[in-house]
Amino acid sequence: METRLRIAVQKSGRLSEKSLKIIRDCGIKFGSDSRLLKEEADNFPIEFLYLRDDDIPRYVYDGVADIGIVGRNEFDEQDLPLEELKDLGFSKCRLSIAVPEGFPYHGLKSLEGLRIATSYPGILAKKLKEATVDARIYEISGSVEITPAIGVADAICDLVSTGATLASNGLREVEAIYYSTAIMIGHPGLSMEKRAILDRLMLRVDAVMRADDYKYIMFNLPKEHLDQAAAIIGGMKSPTVTPLLDESWCAVQSVVQESRFWDVLEQLKALGAQGILVTAIEKMAD
Repeated sequence: METRLRIAVQKSGRLSEKSLKIIRDCGIKFGSDSRLLKEEADNFPIEFLYLRDDDIPRYVYDGVADIGIVGRNEFDEQDLPLEELKDLGFSKCRLSIAVPEGFPYHGLKSLEGLRIATSYPGILAKKLKEATVDARIYEISGSVEITPAIGVADAICDLVSTGATLASNGLREVEAIYYSTAIMIGHPGLSMEKRAILDRLMLRVDAVMRADDYKYIMFNLPKEHLDQAAAIIGGMKSPTVTPLLDESWCAVQSVVQESRFWDVLEQLKALGAQGILVTAIEKMAD
C-alpha cells in the first residue's frame, strides 16, 4: 500500500480556502466536494482530513494527521509539543482587547480586577501575567462580543480582522496583544517515508510562496547604464542581458522583490529604461 502523508485542513472558511489554494498552486490535484471529510490527491502521495480549526493541533499531536495548516493562535493556545514547519503568511488577524464605548482604557492595567471574556485564556493569561495584571478570565467558546452587554464580562479579548463585529456590539478595540497567521505544523515523530514526502511538499510550498514575493521584469536600456541598473535590481545572481539590433542598447531580464518594485521602477526610468514589462511569477526555486 502506498505511503501517504496525511494533512489536516480546516473544513470551511477563509483559512480553508487559502490553505487549499496554496496546495493546488503546488500542482497537487484533488476534488472540491465540501461534504467530504477525507480524500486523497490524484497525483501526489497526500491525504486530506477536513476538520475544525481548533481540532487540528490535537489530531496532529495524536498522530491521526501527520501535518496540519492552522492559525498560530490555536497552535499557541493549545501549546502542544509539535513542530512549526512554516509560517504561511496568510489569514492574518490579531487578538485584541475590546471594551464598551465610554470605558476609560489606559493600557492593560485598566483591566485590574475586572472580568475578561475570551476564547483564548492561555494566550490572554500569559499577556496579563507579563503586564502584572490580576484579572478574572472567563473562557467562552463563542459569541464573545455579547458578554459585556449581558453582564458576563467587563471587557473581551478576541480575534479581530476588521472590527465591524465589535462595533455592532457596542465595543471598541483598544489594544492588540497578539498577532496570528496561518502556519503549517507537523508531528515530530514522522517516519522516514513520510518525512521524505513532507520534504517534497515543502519544496513546492517554498517555490509557490517565494514566487509571490517577486516580479519578473524585462526592459530595454542604454548599455552605458547597465552596471548601474544591475546594482539597482540585484536579482537571484545577475540580470540576463541580450544585445539589440541597436548596438548601444540591450534588453535586460531579472527578478525584483515585490516590496522593492516601485522604487526599482523609478530608478530604472531615471536611467533611461524603456519598454518595461512586468509579469507575475508562478513558481520560483533556488
